[in-house]
Amino acid sequence: MKINKFVEDLKAKSAAELNEELVAAKKELFNLRFQNATNQLENTSRIKEVRKNIARIQTVITEQANASK
Repeated sequence: MKINKFVEDLKAKSAAELNEELVAAKKELFNLRFQNATNQLENTSRIKEVRKNIARIQTVITEQANASK
């Protein structure tokens, strides 16, 4: 149910907001990978979660781009 709410929130955002969200998620993923490499990351499942969120954001961006054509 949490995922459905996240996707609904994404669909309600504009393209600029989605791009900002994508950049923030990519930065978070970079930081998580850095922490993992230096053995500072406690919750390694967060990496997988952030990667899936990035894919969800990119999917919504693509859907909106195709809908506007």
